[in-house]
Amino acid sequence: MIIAIDGPAASGKGTLARRLAAYYKLNHLDTGLTYRAVAAALLAKGLPLGDEGVAIDVARNLDLAKMDKSALAAHEIGEAASRVAVLGGLREELVRLQQSFGNKAPGAVLDGRDIGTVVCPDAKVKLFVTATSEARAKRRTNEMLSKGQEAEFESVLDDLKRRDARDSSRSVAPMKQADDAHLLDTTEMDIETAFQAAVDIIDRALAS
Repeated sequence: MIIAIDGPAASGKGTLARRLAAYYKLNHLDTGLTYRAVAAALLAKGLPLGDEGVAIDVARNLDLAKMDKSALAAHEIGEAASRVAVLGGLREELVRLQQSFGNKAPGAVLDGRDIGTVVCPDAKVKLFVTATSEARAKRRTNEMLSKGQEAEFESVLDDLKRRDARDSSRSVAPMKQADDAHLLDTTEMDIETAFQAAVDIIDRALAS
């Protein structure tokens, strides 16, 4: 069984995906980390983010089991990841890796920007998790401050809007809700409410 979860940054999709994977006893993959891992490797080696051939070589040597979420969480890595994500050849390479992960028993919950539309179009259940830009910026600001990082709401909000625009307007695999995906707006929800809403959606979909 594959559950596909898409949505913009700070919508809550990553936390939901981890909770749902544990609940349904499935594997979990944050596909955004694959792009962050490539971007981090390019930055570490001082290589250009726009060199598709080099980025593909890095992707081919990725070990999905060894991606460190905390090490890849830095803001500059996220920005770089959004830039390399527009490289068509790199996306094809990473999509193959992501599909291989999802096809391993007993199944998986994958979250990202194009899971329901490109990576796993035949997923058993698809969710598109979203929230207003302001709500997402507030969450991200609070998250950064709680980790002792500097964060200013307006700056975070502007950054999220830029990333949303870049992710939704790119020519290759843009971020969008799949036609058969269930919309889950978490603007007014805490994580427990959002989790229960997602479980209800998934259970109804599986029952039908």
